[in-house]
Amino acid sequence: MAKTFSRDEVAKHNTEEEVWFVIDSKVYDVSDFLDAHPGGEAVLRQVAGTDATAAFYNLHRQEVLEKYEDLCIGTVQGEKPSVITMKPGDLSQVPYAEPLWLTPAFKSPYYNDSHRRLQKAMRIFTDTYITPEAQAREADGKYISQELIDRMSKAGILHMRLGPGKHLHGVDLLGGAVKGEEFDYFHDLIMGQEGCRSNARGFQDGNMAGMVIGLPCVMNYMKDEKCKQAIMNEVFSGKKKICLAITEAFAGSDVAGLRTTAVKTPDGKHYIVNGTKKWITNGVFSDYFVTGVKTDKGLSVLLIPRGEGIETKLIKTSYSTTAGTTYITYDNVKVPVENLLGEENKGIYVILSNFNHERWTMSCGTIRGMRTVVEECLKWAHQRIVFGKRLIDQPVIRQKLAKMIALTESHQSWLETITYQMCNMPYKEQSKHLGGPIGLLKMSATRAAHEIADESSGMGRVIEMFHRTYKFDAILGGAEEVLGDLGVRQAMAKMPKAVL
Repeated sequence: MAKTFSRDEVAKHNTEEEVWFVIDSKVYDVSDFLDAHPGGEAVLRQVAGTDATAAFYNLHRQEVLEKYEDLCIGTVQGEKPSVITMKPGDLSQVPYAEPLWLTPAFKSPYYNDSHRRLQKAMRIFTDTYITPEAQAREADGKYISQELIDRMSKAGILHMRLGPGKHLHGVDLLGGAVKGEEFDYFHDLIMGQEGCRSNARGFQDGNMAGMVIGLPCVMNYMKDEKCKQAIMNEVFSGKKKICLAITEAFAGSDVAGLRTTAVKTPDGKHYIVNGTKKWITNGVFSDYFVTGVKTDKGLSVLLIPRGEGIETKLIKTSYSTTAGTTYITYDNVKVPVENLLGEENKGIYVILSNFNHERWTMSCGTIRGMRTVVEECLKWAHQRIVFGKRLIDQPVIRQKLAKMIALTESHQSWLETITYQMCNMPYKEQSKHLGGPIGLLKMSATRAAHEIADESSGMGRVIEMFHRTYKFDAILGGAEEVLGDLGVRQAMAKMPKAVL
């Protein structure tokens, strides 16, 4: 049975040898922690023998306290802790911390019971397995563990991250939370947003992002069915890793400017590939490279297995080495012609085919990141005392929060509107009609993230991470200016000439 202490008893433990205090009706003995305290011994001695609740929460979040539960020796007699502690899978009770469809008082026409089951199951999985590893990898810079990859594969998470399709049929998806045959783009949206809640932007990309943007090219364009199935099985099982290698030092959004070449051998059985690729996500630990190359009359795409002539080198970035961002060199790499994806000299269609889903997925993550920042800022404004008042009691702070909430909610609504079109539009029609709207959504979302970063303030890693990494999404998958131009050009292509 847990021990209880009176407040008078706690007050006596304010000596050179003993330091006790109370936080949220719990009694902590930090006598042996004084030298280890990151803020120094003096800070703890200032509150010795007192109720340190206000002082603690004016500087720290609840998660910090939870790390030191072993220092808690009991509770105050006749009192119970009042601070809400979250368990894996719990929904946040902070206003606007969850999308409206997960808020009890609100309804949505887009989501059904299968969506809610999947959301619950994925949040429990993320809180239990992904977040602890994500934070550990952000700290040490190492790559994702095979243990987590195997666990995600077994749960069907790797399969679900590629969106709806036959590859999900018959697969056990998070213990039956949803059937593969009923999986739609709203399920896909849930997977994208729940998977980003770990607030570890580098790990977010390091967590098999190369598979999400690379494997669809194999699934949709590899002609040899037996070879295609073998590669899909290898990647979905987690035994092999794959990445998309398009960008070069000379060609980012300008895909047509690629300089890596693929020349056929005289017998026509192989391509010889030479060139370099830069900023390739997951390339350091990948076994397959879906590579954009320049052939005799245009652009082509080859699936290149890691082997002789391929060198990968880690690029250190401002978010995290755990993403495995890579510089790749191809030196006379011999590739069978059977590894051509799609048609020779028509590789632009292979590359463009997955851009919509890639950019939509990135929008899901950006908007979820914005919401996480809103939650953190609301918590911080609620608990931080300045000039004798909580921050939330200051009108100027409420105006900042209002702007952040409005930007987040409006982009979530826009995202769901486009997602509904994806669910009700054949894939070929999506390519025709949604490239512009998705491009505009991503452009606007990353602009909104910039504004939210400017307005946000809070403690610790969440705000720091967002400030340091939100700009990546403004470039990856197509720069803001390029996507904005795409959206307008696609709209103008449908503009009737008679409209004056």
